[in-house]
Amino acid sequence: MSGRSRARRVGMAAAVSALGVAAVGAGAAVLGRPHPAAPVAQVSTNTAAVTRGPVAERTRFTGTLGFDGAYQVAHQGEPGIVTAMAEAGTTLARGGIVYAVANHPVRLLYGAVPAYRDLAAGVTNGPDVRELEENLVALGMDPGRQIVVDEKFTAATAAAIRRWQTSWGLPAAQRTGRLPQGSVVFAPGPLRIAQVQAPMGAAAAPGQPVLSATSTNRVVTSEIPVARQSQVHVGDQVQVTVTGLGGPATGTVVRIGRTATAQQSGQQQQGGGNGPLTVTITIQVSLPAVTAELDQAPVAVLITAASKRDVLQVPVVALLPRTGGGYQVRLPDNTLVEVKPGLFDEVTGRIEVTGDLTAGQLVQVPVS
Repeated sequence: MSGRSRARRVGMAAAVSALGVAAVGAGAAVLGRPHPAAPVAQVSTNTAAVTRGPVAERTRFTGTLGFDGAYQVAHQGEPGIVTAMAEAGTTLARGGIVYAVANHPVRLLYGAVPAYRDLAAGVTNGPDVRELEENLVALGMDPGRQIVVDEKFTAATAAAIRRWQTSWGLPAAQRTGRLPQGSVVFAPGPLRIAQVQAPMGAAAAPGQPVLSATSTNRVVTSEIPVARQSQVHVGDQVQVTVTGLGGPATGTVVRIGRTATAQQSGQQQQGGGNGPLTVTITIQVSLPAVTAELDQAPVAVLITAASKRDVLQVPVVALLPRTGGGYQVRLPDNTLVEVKPGLFDEVTGRIEVTGDLTAGQLVQVPVS
């Protein structure tokens, strides 16, 4: 954090505690002539101890708990009526039935390349064949280890497909050793059904979206100001607290957006103005099973930008502005001690200071 930004942040807090003491004197100085004495607003004070220990510059942001990724599944087979459909909120693993048209199931396989053709003997080499073979092996359909996982469709590939078709309960005549286009859908991993777009009984045509899905990975997304972007890095650990569910969980920043957007408040929307620019960060987090069904739930995100050990600290409200710049604290006997502020923890309200202070001393603070 720059000295200028730190001074601005602590200055706001210090100004609150100094307001009642300094307001009258400042007015006389500006006008430059005596006035009848006005009642002085007295600020009630208490004391707080100077402490020594670790301090972290932590900032709290709001976030949203959800699921990572967004996948659109479109029907690629023959047109027909939807006869089966996975329900919204359910999860599907490799080999699971996503939906069915005219009683022909469409099954999930893992891979990055979408299914775009029939997969059968005689097809040209391609990455979709490699994906298919990887899945057949993972499903246990190559017990003799005859498949060489590559981009070539072989007799061993066809034999593994027939074993898979046998596991579906198909009669021998329908165990063809081929997968027509539209009989499988590839996704990067397990899917969680987010929204059904073609319910049972609806007509499904080639290319028509039938459902949208996400991964099963829990993530939190949070908007942070562009000015804070340099303080957050992929791999950083943060704390995530789900509202109403107790203590925080540790998460890891996995993505930081590159496109800044302007956030709008209600007043700004009415006036047409834009708010501060923010970027989206994505945090991967493991949470208790009780949160499994939560989606788009509000959470608190605590980001640590910097930390130190064994430093003096005081409540930030103990800081008073000094004439000519800088900060000071007031001791119980009204002695003023100049201090230099350092890291500020927004969560605890305490700030690192250096100056002629020792742990255990008391400083004046406004009564809260």
